[in-house]
Amino acid sequence: MRWEVLLKKHIYALGGAGLLLSVSMLALPAQELTGELPDPPEFSAQSEPVFVSVSDILEYKALPEYNEPDWVTSKYVDAGTLPPVGERLPKEPMVYKAANMPDGIGVYGDTMRHVIGGRPEGWNYIGGQSQGWGGIDIGLSECLTRTGPLFTIKADELEPMPNLAKSWEWSEDGKELTMHLIEGAKWSDGDPFDADDVMFYWEDNVLDQNVSPLNGGTPETFGQGTTLEALDPYTIKWTFKEAFPTQYLYAMAYGTFCPGPSHILKPEHPNYSDNTYDEYKNAFPPEYLNIPVMGAWVPVEYRPDDIIVMRRNPYYWKVDEQGNQLPYLNEMHYRLSTWADRDVQAVAGSGDFSNLEQAESYVEALRRSAEDDAPARLQFGARTIGYALRMNLSGNGWGEPDARAQAVRELNRDLDFRKAVTMAVDRQRLGESLVRGPFTAIYPGGLYAGTTYYDKDSTVYYPYNLEAANELLDGLGLEDTDGNGIRNFPEGTANGADVEITLLANTDYGTDTNLAEGVIAMMEPLGLRVIANFQQGTARDDMAQAGQFDWNVERQGAEMVSVVQGTSALAPTGPRTHPFHRAGTDGTLDLLPFEQELVDTVNAFIATSDNAERAELMKQYQQIFTENVYSVGLTQYPGALIINKRFANIPAGAPIFMFNWAEDNIIRERVYVPEDKQASYELHPETLPGEPGSDGPM
Repeated sequence: MRWEVLLKKHIYALGGAGLLLSVSMLALPAQELTGELPDPPEFSAQSEPVFVSVSDILEYKALPEYNEPDWVTSKYVDAGTLPPVGERLPKEPMVYKAANMPDGIGVYGDTMRHVIGGRPEGWNYIGGQSQGWGGIDIGLSECLTRTGPLFTIKADELEPMPNLAKSWEWSEDGKELTMHLIEGAKWSDGDPFDADDVMFYWEDNVLDQNVSPLNGGTPETFGQGTTLEALDPYTIKWTFKEAFPTQYLYAMAYGTFCPGPSHILKPEHPNYSDNTYDEYKNAFPPEYLNIPVMGAWVPVEYRPDDIIVMRRNPYYWKVDEQGNQLPYLNEMHYRLSTWADRDVQAVAGSGDFSNLEQAESYVEALRRSAEDDAPARLQFGARTIGYALRMNLSGNGWGEPDARAQAVRELNRDLDFRKAVTMAVDRQRLGESLVRGPFTAIYPGGLYAGTTYYDKDSTVYYPYNLEAANELLDGLGLEDTDGNGIRNFPEGTANGADVEITLLANTDYGTDTNLAEGVIAMMEPLGLRVIANFQQGTARDDMAQAGQFDWNVERQGAEMVSVVQGTSALAPTGPRTHPFHRAGTDGTLDLLPFEQELVDTVNAFIATSDNAERAELMKQYQQIFTENVYSVGLTQYPGALIINKRFANIPAGAPIFMFNWAEDNIIRERVYVPEDKQASYELHPETLPGEPGSDGPM
């Protein structure tokens, strides 16, 4: 491997309490700390999508007639318990075009059987409740715009797809965006969807600092100083500080602008009741069935640690070109098991769909899918799964740290400390501990190698170098003063105690805990005692959101994959936008100098629509990020879609995660099973959702 010298022009001083470390990289002998980043290994199993325009996929228009499953008409419409399908649809429903459906117009029937490792907290998604992940929330929620299928949109036409907002236009100065909502659409209980639902989400959830919408929607997600108002029941207007910030159209998709049913949620909100915020968040537990949704399926059964069953939404507002009301599939199952079991069951045929993302399962899944009698097919995408060690950089009291935790945060804020940690990570060995073969690639941090804006020449890489890492820590005055093999804080900092660091990780995923355990082991030769704080998904999420961690091993979000989606989270652009540096109780951020550079770069990216300028800005971002080890990259690898062969209308090249998860990418409401392949998996055949809060389907 060739090595290069990278001379730093700036050494950033520590701020905050007590940890005044005067010796830094200058104490090291002149040596080479950076190296040439190896290219990811070739991987021939990756596939390519068919690229089209948004107008090739859908349009909004009225059709001469509409259809639905025969049993819905005979059992419910003819009996007078449900209006005719034409009266349940909007004035101009969304129409999916047959030419874009890989297998054409579908037929009704059958079930898609998911297996998930999460557990639902309840149905108040906008109030902060997890529904268990694995595609449940995607099946229930519809948002102003849609991004999942954008993996198939031509690059020169890339823009979020219309959804609940069917069209929009900008003012001449680009600071106002007027959106037109779909007119006449209804929630699954028949209540009209309109601007009241949008404004309740915005005013009483996003703007209310006591509410934390599940996927992190905050005012800053849509730009500092942005306002939203309703002009009439089907028209809303955004007002931005910037001109033409098209970036925020991506934030209006899943999962940061998916309104909830205000007619159900609003009476429980503290602004309109005597409830506390906790009571509002938890007002709709998993046992509360038939929650009104705008999505294609409604939860009608919940058995703890067993299953969630969802039935077709009779008011769903999308159709195919022949007027057939979607979805084609009558039922969705979510078996509550483990994430590893999801892969096993999908490969075996007892489950129908899985995002194969746990690298430990790859070899066996490939072997099984290659057999002639395999029930499922397997297809890999680009390397868009990446894990990083993220250090809490808030020295301002976020998460209410004690003296030890505060001392760790001051270490985290020191560049030489972050360099030492990243050089103590043997990424090659870490990746191979998950899976051998051409899957994992060395990941130094920042943007992924498989993404549009990645630039290798702008990526600074600190290779594994344990000797240099130890010298950096020596230079910071971190010495083992009590002879127990663990470095101590300097005298006067945390009482000179051992340097102990807690590492937060998610036990729902084997990959997360495996990587975390690898990091813990690799810090031992560095003289750092890292203590595992392994939590189940929802508890881990709560601790991460509250800033209650020193270090955090986690899979990174959409911002590192697409860049154009979730862009504000690439840097601390607002007090609550960033995953590992947020404002303290006084509302202010204590940004390091390089962080301010990142913020300025990200804001400049958001403010321009010039593609060449954006590419240059992301080169700057990547260099600043990796040079300053903003997070410690661990590994990156591709995911694969496992889908039972009986399903039709699965688009080619669908990634498991890019702009959104595969459950959204494949447009599940268009997926169907041909009649000759249908099976008797429905648990509640020929039933529809009941009244909100009632027990079971109608």
